[in-house]
Amino acid sequence: MSTAPANSHRLSALSRHILLLLVAYLILYAVLALTANNFLSPFNQFNILRQTSMIAIIAVGMTYVIIGAEIDLSVGALAAFSSICLAYMAVNLNLSLWLAIPATLAVGALSGCLIAFLRVKFRIPSFITSLALLTALRSGCFLISGGFPISPMPLGFTALDGTYVGPIRLPILIMVAVYFVGFIGLRHTPFGRSVYAVGGNEEAARLSGINVGAIKTAIFIISGVLSSFAGIMLASRLNSATPTVAEGWELDVIAAVIIGGTSLFGGRGSVIGTFLGVLFMTTLKSGMVLLGVQPYSQGLISGVVILIAVLAGAIEFRRR
Repeated sequence: MSTAPANSHRLSALSRHILLLLVAYLILYAVLALTANNFLSPFNQFNILRQTSMIAIIAVGMTYVIIGAEIDLSVGALAAFSSICLAYMAVNLNLSLWLAIPATLAVGALSGCLIAFLRVKFRIPSFITSLALLTALRSGCFLISGGFPISPMPLGFTALDGTYVGPIRLPILIMVAVYFVGFIGLRHTPFGRSVYAVGGNEEAARLSGINVGAIKTAIFIISGVLSSFAGIMLASRLNSATPTVAEGWELDVIAAVIIGGTSLFGGRGSVIGTFLGVLFMTTLKSGMVLLGVQPYSQGLISGVVILIAVLAGAIEFRRR
């Protein structure tokens, strides 16, 4: 039986979600432009994109993971652990830029491999393994750093965040490049189609000849490497590494992915929607700061927005 009608329905539902999110973002943008001082200033606009970049890069990997019907709660802790590893190698061991960065990215890949191994070989839910890894990585941050910041970073490391290409900071351009590759990989390659198939119906994907274990391993490695890369960018931006950075990032990332239309049940989603989700959340937070909204109220408002997005996704899932 052909799956074309189902695929068509799934894609149209996702397109509707992204269109509604875009309209909601434009309304939010217009309201903040009219009510918040300095919201439209070039500095604030570039600052929003700069703040978006690291969460957005991690969210690309999380989009792959959630479309594959999995979850990775360790991304924030892994970003922090990666920044600590990078700083330790660069400052304490005096390792060169060309060795420390690949070694840090390898940490992310190994983290993804560990979650995938336990998921594929022992059927342990990724929710459990990544939650345990989150705790272990946070402890690892304190063990390596001794609980103190590692600084200052060598000059070459800080150039990653401080370099401009025209008026645009390099992290923003890196974010755009990651999204371009993520979009092509997900929508226009056999691997991307396999991720959708595994997330939509794992057993059917296996019967059709897809190596489910390899796909799940790949999506966790992608998530791990991108999280470590965000950790490198974080160390570059702060010119140091501290064990308490990136706390709560995993929730921000998952929220942005869900707001962007990716289904928590797997099989549906896009990196374009994820980017809009991250941009929506960052703009909302920036606007609340400019409007002087109290921090506790900011969390409440953000929570309501996330709840509405999850509810909309659940309603759409029931219609499938």
